[in-house]
Amino acid sequence: MATSADGPGGVPGPGDAPLGADERAELAAFRRRASGHPWWRTTLSALLVTLAAVLAPLSAAAVWVADEMGDTGRYVATVAPLARHPDVRAAVTDRVTDAAMAKIDLESLLAKTAPSDRPRLEQALGGLRGPLTSGIRDFVRQTVANFVASDAFARIWEQLNRQAHTAFTGALTGKDDTAVQVRGDAVVLDLEPVVAQVKERLLGRGLAAASVIPEVRTEYTLVRSKDVQRAQTGFRVLQIAGNWLPVVTVVLAAAGVLLAAHRRRVLVAAALGMAAGLAVLGIGLSVFRIVYLDHLPAGTNEAAAGAVYDQLTRFLRVTVRVVIVLGVLVALGAWLSGAGRWATRVRRAWETGIGGVRQAVGPSTTGPVGPWVHRHRYALRWAVVVGAGLAVLLWSYPTGQVVLWIALVAVGVLAVVEFLDEGGGGTAEAGRA
Repeated sequence: MATSADGPGGVPGPGDAPLGADERAELAAFRRRASGHPWWRTTLSALLVTLAAVLAPLSAAAVWVADEMGDTGRYVATVAPLARHPDVRAAVTDRVTDAAMAKIDLESLLAKTAPSDRPRLEQALGGLRGPLTSGIRDFVRQTVANFVASDAFARIWEQLNRQAHTAFTGALTGKDDTAVQVRGDAVVLDLEPVVAQVKERLLGRGLAAASVIPEVRTEYTLVRSKDVQRAQTGFRVLQIAGNWLPVVTVVLAAAGVLLAAHRRRVLVAAALGMAAGLAVLGIGLSVFRIVYLDHLPAGTNEAAAGAVYDQLTRFLRVTVRVVIVLGVLVALGAWLSGAGRWATRVRRAWETGIGGVRQAVGPSTTGPVGPWVHRHRYALRWAVVVGAGLAVLLWSYPTGQVVLWIALVAVGVLAVVEFLDEGGGGTAEAGRA
């Protein structure tokens, strides 16, 4: 006769099988924690997890400052592509052309003629002044554009930033011996070497008037904001925090999980909370970009300013995606390892599917490997999880895609372990384990 716990037709339901030894031990431990768990530990656990979620975006910013701005080679690698960005090239071409034309206009050419010939020459020019000036400007602009599009400009662009040694750091710390400096509310890059190279090219193309161009300290604005000087203080704080703030964040989250009565649930909440904190940072970066571009001074090349902003924050945006993906994967893994109904169903479907493949291939194809894997299955599973975690930690600047691929490889290896675990034979007992 079917009991009330049976499914339709007296068939046991998916959750009606007797508990295994592991599940009984886990249930007993859960009851002990739930019955004797003091309220202050629950409160402290929630506080620590919340604090970790709040510190997560600050940790990402600290890593960005320490790794991106504190490493000259990495900074140069970040800003180097800007030398080939069309919007940045156009902005630099305009700025250098204006600086050159301020010294080699038509009046400077007439000043080189003999005083007795100048009145007659000015009368002969008549209405040609405008077209001649425009022609000279076009000639200079084309020369500048050709240089900016060359590899020589790319090398100078890298040299300017490399000589500055952590150029943007020099800007935010206000150092005077760097190519990047804070001038009022702007972070500017001195283009004097570019002007010098353009001067040589103009002389080489026969424009003798270019000889009057002095050493021009023309500036290209990397960032302009009223909050630049205020950001200097915040930058110093994040620079001091460096790479230890993420460690503190993880320790706080781990302590909150260990203090909780329902550790799996709190682990899920902590992982999703930290992912949500980084998602807020990502949204903030996008919103600030819009606000920043809307408040640029009139005449600023908005496209070039957007390109600079995107390039400088690229590593930070990659970090946001990495932590979001990692947080979701940790939360998903913690949920799947729990005793919830849907988590149990997913695990049973996984194990049943692999067991079916094993039965189709042949249950005795692994020889002595199968029983050995069954005896050490827990150690092997933990080894895969720990190995995946170490791969993420030791990978130099992983991306969200890298984290996802590491997770997929780990799942594949776990599937192989499950396939080789012949001791379970695909039974319900193996599923409970």
